[in-house]
Amino acid sequence: MAQAAIKNRGMDWLMLSLYISLVTIGWLMLYSSNYDEAHPFSFLDFSTEIGKQTMWVLISALFFAATLTIEWNFWNTFAIPLYVVSLILLILVLFFGVVVKGNKSWFDLGFGSFQPSELAKFCTCLALASYMSFNKNNLRDHKVLLTAISIFALPMFLIVLQPDAGSALVFMSFFMLLYRKGLSGLIYILAFVLIGIFIFSLTFSPYFILVLSLFLSYGFLLFNHDISIKTLLVFFISLLASWAAYAYDYIPLVWIIPAVGTLIASYLSFKERQIRMMSLVLIAATLTIGLSYITQYVFDNVLKPHQQERINIWLRPEKCDPRGPLYNLIQSKLAIGSGGFAGKGFLNGEMTKLNYVPEQSTDFIFSIVGEEQGFIGSASVIVLFLLLIVRSVVIAERAKLEFIRNYAYGVAGIIFVHTFVNIGMTMGLMPIIGIPLPLISRGGTSLLIFSIMISVLIKMDASRYRS
Repeated sequence: MAQAAIKNRGMDWLMLSLYISLVTIGWLMLYSSNYDEAHPFSFLDFSTEIGKQTMWVLISALFFAATLTIEWNFWNTFAIPLYVVSLILLILVLFFGVVVKGNKSWFDLGFGSFQPSELAKFCTCLALASYMSFNKNNLRDHKVLLTAISIFALPMFLIVLQPDAGSALVFMSFFMLLYRKGLSGLIYILAFVLIGIFIFSLTFSPYFILVLSLFLSYGFLLFNHDISIKTLLVFFISLLASWAAYAYDYIPLVWIIPAVGTLIASYLSFKERQIRMMSLVLIAATLTIGLSYITQYVFDNVLKPHQQERINIWLRPEKCDPRGPLYNLIQSKLAIGSGGFAGKGFLNGEMTKLNYVPEQSTDFIFSIVGEEQGFIGSASVIVLFLLLIVRSVVIAERAKLEFIRNYAYGVAGIIFVHTFVNIGMTMGLMPIIGIPLPLISRGGTSLLIFSIMISVLIKMDASRYRS
């Protein structure tokens, strides 16, 4: 009786409820996207798309339950062997895999297909959690940090070779765990700055970045020297003169004016011995300008046409053909927007029924939620994912063992990146890179691995009640 009570108490019912809710929503949305009035029970036919997904839901539920019977220390003991197996599969798929939509990411098993990159996420999470549990808060040791990064960089590299940039991007989520383990926040700030420069460089021309960087440097050094009506007037006249040069097509003067201003302001800073501040500003401006031109060069000369296309859809949609590459995103936005506040109702989505949104059962499944359930349903799904992520963090923080804490943060990071990128790309906020929505998008491998991943987390959490 006592053992049963402890076992019952150990189950995180909220986590379990969130899992069941999201899987159910996913199944219902897939049923809606494949609904045929003439065959309302098509989900019982395993040859149909919804029938196959029903089979995978049942298989995933079976594995979910079976995983709950395995003790948590099994995963710690076999973390590295499982990781090695996942790497071997990633190598083998490059030679023996089948090509689907340009990516050699799948094994054809005859009765179905298997994507080893999904398994690699789970196994890498275990391996990194195990490694970091033996090297607690020791990321100041460069050897430990490089080894930790290598653990998830290696599968990333193998997945990029497929090439599957979307799945590879998910492995960056492990930086969330490294941050919790003490990795300096300056690294993350620098990363966000570099991403910002990349986005700015492709949204605007490098020439605009050049002029903007010079003016920012000029203004910062000038006002750091003296804030007065005189300096404000000088800076305003410089801006006006540069704008006039642009308006009358004296293009060189547009950047020469702020460049001269920066030199004068630098001289004043040097004269007042503000050398450190001056150096930081000039170095930042030089790096920003250099990176913007490098970004544009790489985009024009290194990236392949389909990669350029994806970035243009995200940042420069005006350069894309609305009947070509931009079509998916336009239809997704129309479907989500047409749902309004309360949605059109289950099975009542016209765009869903007529299959207007390509890949609406996989990458763009959130568009079905938006059309049929509206803002209320869309917000509810987002809240469920937020609760799942927050709950994973709660489990991490209350864990008594380092391995369990690390694993929980790894799971939270994976779910966050998947959710943020997938929902973001259906609304044009993120590039379209083919990342499924966890537990909701159609796909047997993804559903199975996420089910095991969450089940392992629930079982690990239950161990805190044992002496």
